[in-house]
Amino acid sequence: MTDNHHDIDQPEERVPRRVIGTPSPAAGTSLLGAEEPAAKELTGVPGVTPQDERTARKGERAAALCFTVTLLAGIAFIVSYVVFQVGDLETTKTSTLALGSTLAVALLALAAGIVIWVRMIMPKYNLVQERHPMASGPEAREYVAETFLQGAAESGITRHPLLRRTLLLAAAPLGLAPLVLLRDLGPSYANFSEKLRHTVWGEKTKDGKHRRLVVEGTGAPIRAADFNSPGGILSVVPEGYEHDLNALAKATLILIKFRAEEIKPGTNLNWTHDGIVAYSKICTHVGCPAALYEQSTHHILCPCHQSTFDAADGAKVIFGPAARPLPQLPIAVDNEGYLVATADFAVPPGPSFWERGDAEAEVRENGGHA
Repeated sequence: MTDNHHDIDQPEERVPRRVIGTPSPAAGTSLLGAEEPAAKELTGVPGVTPQDERTARKGERAAALCFTVTLLAGIAFIVSYVVFQVGDLETTKTSTLALGSTLAVALLALAAGIVIWVRMIMPKYNLVQERHPMASGPEAREYVAETFLQGAAESGITRHPLLRRTLLLAAAPLGLAPLVLLRDLGPSYANFSEKLRHTVWGEKTKDGKHRRLVVEGTGAPIRAADFNSPGGILSVVPEGYEHDLNALAKATLILIKFRAEEIKPGTNLNWTHDGIVAYSKICTHVGCPAALYEQSTHHILCPCHQSTFDAADGAKVIFGPAARPLPQLPIAVDNEGYLVATADFAVPPGPSFWERGDAEAEVRENGGHA
């Protein structure tokens, strides 16, 4: 049998296959198929100043260092994603810190390397934009005038005076719209801002007594002696406003019972009664009802965006997007033993609004008291 493989011509020299990532064996170094001008050839180009070779070498090393840092930070980001798993509050904080830090370093180093590349390696350009005559020629002006007159004739605005006059009258009130909008920045806005600062808890009843706390839904007043189970929680509204949605949007409370040793310094003890603390139920992030309570940790949780507050420590924020604690309401008992509000919140409850900082600054100056 004849072996046909011997009839195939074999190359005299075998060329090894190129490994991915290695430079091409092509003799040229051009990116566009033709040799680009070297930096020294840019010397005679008007408006172009080639970069100094020594500066370019320094820039190359600095940019390469930044890109290397980007590489290492990117690897660290991936490793952090794998290593720091999310399971509870502490691991979530650790994972967020690790991912955010490594990603920030990677992006910052990448941006720094690109800036160094542009400023220290690329040539400098002086660009001059030529200005052309702005005025149109006589033929263009004449054409525009003819087009305008033709459009006016086609619209009929000159031949129908009733239409023209009613159009002008219709547009007149629109010219006053900015004045109406500007007026809202005056006294009327100040009154609206003042309403946002206060709730009905600061108002007394018709007979001059402090307003009682009643259970939301039933309207039953709360006797302090009956609310004696540590860890208990109630959703509370002001007496007389059980069905006023505008008032409840700012005045709804969470009432929590603590043991004396559980209360931390962040809570104002003068505003509590026998371990009972009242906080605003309105989350300080975007106003969702922060109604979830974890008895073992004393954490109040807002279900909308997971803002978490420490109820035992003045409802301070310990996690989530909320920036301020839930305001505490001063409470006491009346002569019949029912819980009442002795004053309004020291700071406006709910999300931030324009100019609310004045009230908070006043509270800070008074040592945290209204």
